[in-house]
Amino acid sequence: MSIGLTILLPTYNEADALPKVVEALPIDALKDAGWNPRIVVADGRSTDGTQERAAELGLELIVQGPAAGKGFGMREGFARFLAHDDDVLVMLDADGTYAPDEMMRLLKHLEQGSYDVVIGSRLRGDIQRGAMSRLNWIGNHILTWFAVALYRVFISDVCTGYWAFRRSAIQKMSLNSTEFEIEAEMYTACATEGLRMSEVPISYAPRIGESKLGSVGDGVRILRKLLVRRMFPRPVNRV
Repeated sequence: MSIGLTILLPTYNEADALPKVVEALPIDALKDAGWNPRIVVADGRSTDGTQERAAELGLELIVQGPAAGKGFGMREGFARFLAHDDDVLVMLDADGTYAPDEMMRLLKHLEQGSYDVVIGSRLRGDIQRGAMSRLNWIGNHILTWFAVALYRVFISDVCTGYWAFRRSAIQKMSLNSTEFEIEAEMYTACATEGLRMSEVPISYAPRIGESKLGSVGDGVRILRKLLVRRMFPRPVNRV
């Protein structure tokens, strides 16, 4: 009997990258391993034809609205997953930075280790030349150290965009992020709920297209989210 798997791809103006990411998804290997995958795109109202590309590829599409932002998109994707009967969700950014075939390692680790959540760690893996600036590398280490110091749950890459969740984990997470701080909040929710977390090293490649992450501004939002959720373990508002 196959296990239902949702592959969630958040997008914003990824018309060039999305087809390449979808083509590289290990669909046959997943099916051979007993998974029944479906692909869901959560789009932040792209203006470059990303939605049309998703339709051409026959993908299930969520168009964010009225508000847009990665946090909104991820939360809508999680809600769609919970409305379906799949057992596991894997999310990865659809900008070409993450290797789709490496999800097999995340899923194998999730199953064999009886974990609730497994992340792909860029900072323990192979960061290709040009994939991450020196400032972002330092910032990622500082934010990760700060997160672990606050929550006392080990993780080596709090800002990674590659995650695998069991259904029960997503059911327990309470989130209100709107932008790029969503990954940090997912970590805080997992730590607060006592979920069993683990990680595997992954590769990280230069993105296809223009970066949408602002080093300083988004770093401040992530740091603020870590602090706020430490003081208020569950969101005080849901937007």
